[in-house]
Amino acid sequence: MNVLAWNCQGMGAPGKFQFLKELTRSENPSFVFLSETISSYDKMEKLCSRLGFEGFIAVEPQGKSGGIALLWRFEGTVNLLSQSRSHIDVKLSVQGKCEWRLTGIYGEPSRAQRFKTWELLKNLSRDANLPWCLVGDFNNIVSQEEKRGGSPYPNNLIEGFKECIYEADLQDLEIIGHQFTWEKGRNTDHWTEIKLDRVMANPYWLRIFDMAKVYNIEISASDHSPLLLCPETHNRGNKKWKFRFENAWLTKPTCFEIIRDRWEESGSDNVQQKLAKCAESLQVWGKEITGCFNSRIRKCKTRLKKLKGKRDAQSVEEYEEEKKQLFLVLDQKEIFWRQRSKQLWLQAGDKNTKYFHASYKKRKRLNHIQKLKNSGGDWVDWNNDLSELIQDYF
Repeated sequence: MNVLAWNCQGMGAPGKFQFLKELTRSENPSFVFLSETISSYDKMEKLCSRLGFEGFIAVEPQGKSGGIALLWRFEGTVNLLSQSRSHIDVKLSVQGKCEWRLTGIYGEPSRAQRFKTWELLKNLSRDANLPWCLVGDFNNIVSQEEKRGGSPYPNNLIEGFKECIYEADLQDLEIIGHQFTWEKGRNTDHWTEIKLDRVMANPYWLRIFDMAKVYNIEISASDHSPLLLCPETHNRGNKKWKFRFENAWLTKPTCFEIIRDRWEESGSDNVQQKLAKCAESLQVWGKEITGCFNSRIRKCKTRLKKLKGKRDAQSVEEYEEEKKQLFLVLDQKEIFWRQRSKQLWLQAGDKNTKYFHASYKKRKRLNHIQKLKNSGGDWVDWNNDLSELIQDYF
């Protein structure tokens, strides 16, 4: 049940959607909290559909600034508790698990109005009956060590925020990776980095999710780095492998040879074991045909992480070039997948997104086997060993 939080600084800007699409694909979060969307409710509804999320809550911006949204694909219930232009507070319920609160925060950008965010946090904390976790851009820091470059941060804002955290009984979760989440003026004399984005929780939540981790994604299409909250610990470097057959492989005679050879080598193995061995060989061989995009993206991200904290002129120049290369690969990958669509794109843009999304949903329903008739003429579903019926047939 991972949560992604990102101040996108306007989802309408070039490259923002592509970046978010790739990020949600690679990290597969159950929830995404976006701040400073500068997008209308209708645009956020389209974004939710294009990313394949099931539901969303959006607060529209005021004029040409602000705007927040919470998107989810979640096997449970999401109940809205409260919302404002600075927050979205929901209760999450999963059958067989405890309920907890998730709050997305977008702190007041004006320093003179920052006290409003502090009052909001203290008011929200008064309803402390549930485990509670907060994510987002708080637009504040708790010490001078959370800022590098530029003039010192105003002490009155630091002390006010610290007092607010103490009264709300919240604890800051340590960030894994680069400690600063916002930057401006890279490669100039005014280069500044600050930890404005964070994840906080009350002691109740921390007792339940005592192994929770927060990762700084570090690479971003805005001045803010996305944060990924993983409440239930797992190794992000060893995601469960899931095989996907690529139609492009069918254009190569080698594909048929691999399947034939592995099938014959499997001998007396059952159907599932034979399929698994074929999949393993196809996956290794197929990377040469369709795996280059993901490989190039990983290499760009690895290089960017190594260069992130370096301030010498050469490293800064290499960082900018690598960042351009990453977004170029993302654009190429998007064009590639558009061409693979089972529906004909009418033009280069995404103006027909709803149609394609509906087509995908319809195809998914048609391709899903709900039940089959056995040799005795009786219907068998997944609750009654449908998998065994399929295996016995073959």
